[in-house]
Amino acid sequence: MAGKFEVFQDKSGQYRFNLKAANGEVIASSEGYVAKASALKGIESVRKNAADAEIVERDA
Repeated sequence: MAGKFEVFQDKSGQYRFNLKAANGEVIASSEGYVAKASALKGIESVRKNAADAEIVERDA
């Protein structure tokens, strides 16, 4: 099974999404969005931009 995005409304009424790995572990969480449509656009942005994202190391 592949990973999945879960969209939900938090206690304050904002929409958020989590990206979950195939084992159910949350591997990424979004910021809060006022509109569900905005959260869905955020998912599309992750899908579009993360495939070729550069890996950069930073100092602690």
